[in-house]
Amino acid sequence: MDEANLPNWKAHAIVGSVILLNVITLKLSAPGPWKSESFTLGLLGSVSLVFLYVAWYRVTFKRRGLIPWVDLWAEPRKSAYIVLASSIGVLSMAWYTGNHMQEILPTPTGLVMSLIGFLMLTQSVYVLLSVGPLAED
Repeated sequence: MDEANLPNWKAHAIVGSVILLNVITLKLSAPGPWKSESFTLGLLGSVSLVFLYVAWYRVTFKRRGLIPWVDLWAEPRKSAYIVLASSIGVLSMAWYTGNHMQEILPTPTGLVMSLIGFLMLTQSVYVLLSVGPLAED
């Protein structure tokens, strides 16, 4: 794909970074219809992670989309091991966050991090199986 047709990732990265910066440092939010400013901050944090993920996807795969199909990966086996190690790291941080940082962070932080970690673990196992024992060739 030539430079002119590459998807725009910068706008997503800027919006996601600005929202995340607000959530982490400024903590500006409205109570919203649920009457909870902390819930609004959590929602804004989730939205910022979506924007940052879309920016990462567009930079990495040079196309629009959200799902990193295995055929898009340059080295699926090596990348799957990196994702597997990263998922173990995220799950470890989720455990630590959920057990030792409850006073500092919102209560569902460990749960959300566990969800992300298990999704990463599932993807890495799927890729390792599809290029290994379940490969078509």
